[in-house]
Amino acid sequence: MKKQQPIYVQTDIHTSIEELWEHTQNPDLHTAWDVRFTEISYLEREDEEPQRFLYTTKIGMGLEISGEGESIGQIEKESGDRISSLKFWTHHPLSLIRSGRGYWKYTPEGDHIGFETLYHYETSFGKLGEWMDTYLFRPMLGWATAWSFDALKIWLEKGYHPRLLLQRTMTYWIICCLIAFVWIYQGLVPKLITAHPEEISMLSSMAPVPGDGKLMIRIVGILEMVFGVIWLLPFSKRKWFLFHMIIVIGLTISAGMANLSSFVSPFNPVTLNVMLIIVSWVGYINSKHLPRARNCRRRKEV
Repeated sequence: MKKQQPIYVQTDIHTSIEELWEHTQNPDLHTAWDVRFTEISYLEREDEEPQRFLYTTKIGMGLEISGEGESIGQIEKESGDRISSLKFWTHHPLSLIRSGRGYWKYTPEGDHIGFETLYHYETSFGKLGEWMDTYLFRPMLGWATAWSFDALKIWLEKGYHPRLLLQRTMTYWIICCLIAFVWIYQGLVPKLITAHPEEISMLSSMAPVPGDGKLMIRIVGILEMVFGVIWLLPFSKRKWFLFHMIIVIGLTISAGMANLSSFVSPFNPVTLNVMLIIVSWVGYINSKHLPRARNCRRRKEV
């Protein structure tokens, strides 16, 4: 098993250090942008004592994991840099994390603040826990941290609340999955598997096809499936939504020229394609200012 590396995330945010500090140190504001936590509650403390807190994370199906932590030091340097260090632990039987520690660093750099975190933790469940952490949990936790940092950046710079950003992100990916399903299904079932006669007839009316057309329609089916898979890949598809609308409009016109009577049949090309155009437009609207983990730096510069 390879040695685990700490999780590191850094981004630059155009805001004041006071506002960034408030949004990261205030528990209510913190949980608004950080998808790793559902609730954070500060406990009462005496002067000079570390700030202790409780945290809760919902993991679905009515289950949640709770733990404790404390801020073990806050440093403000003459340069204006601030560092907040903490440690955390849990005895929850479902938690893969047993204990850990890390820091947040705030570095003024001209018109923006460099905001970074680095943290490491020990796992439960022995070798099985180490394996799960290496190949599943730690990559997901690193991604969630980076996504949250970018959501915070958009909130402070653009004014979009993270709750809205999360809704838009979910809408965006649901639409991408829907478009992918349509293209993969249309390429797989009526073209690649069955080579449906109507598909061959429509293709033949638009261009000459060799032989009985089955080979050509299956090639078209493979291309449609590849196009569908592309919609599942993690890159910005804002321009692709516009491109998709143009493609669907062109296919609708081609279908009408090939067989105008198909426009009056049940479940005809018009109903499907108009739905795809509307869905693509909704996807285009929701694709602006989406948080993305890759917008953050994930390796600490030496």
